[in-house]
Amino acid sequence: MKILVFGATGMVGQRIAAELRDRGHEVTGVSRSGGPVKGDVRDTATLAPGHDAVVSAIAPPRDGTEPEPPFIEANTALIDGLRAAGVRRLIVVGGAGSLQVAPGQDLVDTPEFPELYKKEALAGRALLRFYREVDDLDWTFVSPAAEIAPGERTGVFRVGGDTLLSDEQGRSFISAEDYAVAIADELEKNANVRKRICVAY
Repeated sequence: MKILVFGATGMVGQRIAAELRDRGHEVTGVSRSGGPVKGDVRDTATLAPGHDAVVSAIAPPRDGTEPEPPFIEANTALIDGLRAAGVRRLIVVGGAGSLQVAPGQDLVDTPEFPELYKKEALAGRALLRFYREVDDLDWTFVSPAAEIAPGERTGVFRVGGDTLLSDEQGRSFISAEDYAVAIADELEKNANVRKRICVAY
């Protein structure tokens, strides 16, 4: 496939791009910093034509300098661009804050949730709600575990739905490498169209 990856120089985006290339896909990486192709999601209508799918690996700034509405506006531009380009398949890199830890309670709403990540998590939850109203694109929103960091590519992990996944010790973790594997698997299998999934060990 020909796949356009936004945020391709970020911690997650670069691993997604590498995993896809390793599988033989043709990847166009885009980032605001200028490498390999300079641009952002507002350029989707120009950059997406000719691609089979798009991956959006962008996230709101952790410090809250880009609050929720502009982040939603950027994603509105993204889906408008996909519609204009005639590209239906979209994978959205999401956050863990919107995953449920109990009926009616999201991780971001728990007392233990770190204040440092709260604004980012709330924007991520708003983004999930935004995509759940999009019914004319084949999107998948992929939430990682509560912890995601560079690590080992094992290819062994669990895929769930709206509930936070934790291991037997109560830790919710996924390496960025295995998260990228899950993204690539979803692009190849199209198993969860118009759904949110989560990935963890």
